[in-house]
Amino acid sequence: MIGVFAGPAQRGDAADLAGLLGADAVVPDGQVLPAVRNLWPRLGAVVLFLDAGSAVRLVAPLLRDRRSDPAVVCVDEHFVVALAGDADVFTRHVADLLNRTAVVTTGPLVDSMLDELVEQLDATADGDVAACTAAIEAGELVVLRNPLNFPLPALPPNVVAGGEDATWVIVVDDRAAAAKEHVLRIVPRTLVVGVGSTRGASATSVGAALSELDTQGGLDLRAIKAFATADVKADEPGIVDAVEDWGFWHGDTAELLTFPTEELAEIGVPNPSSVVRNSMGTASVAEAAALRGARSIGHGGPIELAAEKFKRDNVTVAAARVLPRGRLALVGLGPGAAEQRTPRAEAEIRRAAFVVGTPEAITAVTPLLRAGTEVRHEGACDLAARGAAVAFVAFGTGPTLDDPVEADVIVVPGVWEH
Repeated sequence: MIGVFAGPAQRGDAADLAGLLGADAVVPDGQVLPAVRNLWPRLGAVVLFLDAGSAVRLVAPLLRDRRSDPAVVCVDEHFVVALAGDADVFTRHVADLLNRTAVVTTGPLVDSMLDELVEQLDATADGDVAACTAAIEAGELVVLRNPLNFPLPALPPNVVAGGEDATWVIVVDDRAAAAKEHVLRIVPRTLVVGVGSTRGASATSVGAALSELDTQGGLDLRAIKAFATADVKADEPGIVDAVEDWGFWHGDTAELLTFPTEELAEIGVPNPSSVVRNSMGTASVAEAAALRGARSIGHGGPIELAAEKFKRDNVTVAAARVLPRGRLALVGLGPGAAEQRTPRAEAEIRRAAFVVGTPEAITAVTPLLRAGTEVRHEGACDLAARGAAVAFVAFGTGPTLDDPVEADVIVVPGVWEH
């Protein structure tokens, strides 16, 4: 819901603006202060026909944090001023409607953006997040390196894919790299590690072999999503204990997936072993289990062998990678008002680099858009197939797809069901 608040003298202007903002905009009756307080929990955006000082005093007691606060702007005779929340895009939109000058002061919400990016990618951040955040908010040039092409949300304009003299570098990758000053590494959990061992191999031996994924395989161990082995090794103490040890030292847990040797025998691997085939009925345990586990976790998406097998102290390990794909969220705006939208729907709209829909649907979600989000009226499937994070918004129960899309498609209930 967009709340447009004004005193008696400007209620007509407020009603005109609400009409331009669309069906989600309301002009509450009565005094401004109690009206704002009563509606605040339900508001996605707030327009105050007040001077900046009065507007600040009114909303200051209601603000909690920049991530959850609504976008707040105030309007005077010449300007539309961003006051709180993620208000940059909304401020410019209101200014365009009223033919006034936008004054953007809120910044790009970089702190929450980086936090949400780590959460969205199921990743670990390695580096000084606060210092990188400060550099972005100061408008300094920051280079983004995304070699595996993870679908990312809209980023501030000073975060660029390439450039010279950057003060910071953000790297989104699952491969190992030495820590460097002014480099923030975001390590998504993309890897499934296949493990095989002789009977009785110790947890120390298995753990030592796993560590070789860093030194020999060039992979960051924090990127491990799961481990995998043959079902006949499911109760092997060395493997089970090593997986538990990994979780303890990394402050995380990873599932140990097991698969019948008959399944593993059907998986093509680059390094089959006749010795293993004769003893276990499959030519590979580590490589085949890694690929089978990645296929399971990736839900049919593309995978690859990230590290071929290597052996140490009667333990064999290999790693497979679940490759990133574009993301297409289908968000139904429903027939209901904005306050009925689910938090999941709003989160998917905010995380998208591209929001696609009719002009009316785009107008309805404009207060939710981050600065830098690109708006399109068609081409959602093509954008997602090229690896982008896309939200397709439509009125009604939700958009549907007639053809399959080479991307992760998420159907989001857009409104609460009653």
